[in-house]
Amino acid sequence: MKISLIIPCYNEAEALPTFYGELDRVTREMSDYEFELLFIDDGSKDKTLEILKEKAAQDSRVTYISFSRNFGKEAAMYAGFCNVTGDYAATMDADMQDPPSLLPEMMKILETGEYDSVATRRETRKGEPKVRSFFARRFYKLMKRISDVDIVDGARDFRLMKRSMVDSIVSMSESNRFSKGIFGWIGFKTYWLPYENVERVAGKSKWSFWKLLKYSFEGIFNFSDAPLKFASWTGFFFMFVSLVMTLVVFIRTLAFGDPVSGWPSLVCIILFVGGVQLFCLGVIGQYISKIYKETKRRPQYIVAQTNKEDIVKK
Repeated sequence: MKISLIIPCYNEAEALPTFYGELDRVTREMSDYEFELLFIDDGSKDKTLEILKEKAAQDSRVTYISFSRNFGKEAAMYAGFCNVTGDYAATMDADMQDPPSLLPEMMKILETGEYDSVATRRETRKGEPKVRSFFARRFYKLMKRISDVDIVDGARDFRLMKRSMVDSIVSMSESNRFSKGIFGWIGFKTYWLPYENVERVAGKSKWSFWKLLKYSFEGIFNFSDAPLKFASWTGFFFMFVSLVMTLVVFIRTLAFGDPVSGWPSLVCIILFVGGVQLFCLGVIGQYISKIYKETKRRPQYIVAQTNKEDIVKK
């Protein structure tokens, strides 16, 4: 049996030596399996690629794919899924927040035949900024309410899956990708493995609060039409309110004459309604922009360097 490990890397030169050392130890202990270590260099600007080339020269299991620029983690993961050759595949980060030591336990669970994938989730968010943790929890609760995909609070991208699940992910070649949603949408039986949160071994997180916020909107717009429904119901609500107010003004005019007061409040109402209209147009615009990106059919990544033959480019 062959297990392929997909490791996206972006400026991880400080963490890679420690990560590779631990990964090498764990994989060699799992001597019953053949391993493929597929590192995806997502346009790093430090010495990440140099380290990967060095490891590839020392270890025949190491394969690297280097992008021409930074295309993002989603593109890196997709490139990995397209190019793995194993019977099983796992995605994991190179910063040690996805402990390689969990791999033996994950493989044992899959070998029972009861599950198609083993996914990890953090039991706590120890070490994470409280503001980020608060909004993360709100995001997961919101996604459960407005979408049909199964996204568990604290879920990581670190998961081990069977080849059939990998093929299903590759078949979803959309350019607007949100992997946590894709994992849930395609189904398959998943075992959730809890573990204590682990801080980065070195370097800094590439995910700022605003990047995570933007990423959360990607998830909402990619896997839910709730924003469009909200815009529609908002329009219906204001149409109803306008009809009621028109009736009130008509009755008031008949009863008390034609009043001319209230211009400041009228201006405020016009500005408010105009703002709501622009907001609803913005929601619609988000969906249209995603349609625009999909219709261009640009490749999701461009390979600049690799030591792998027959690269799949999509």
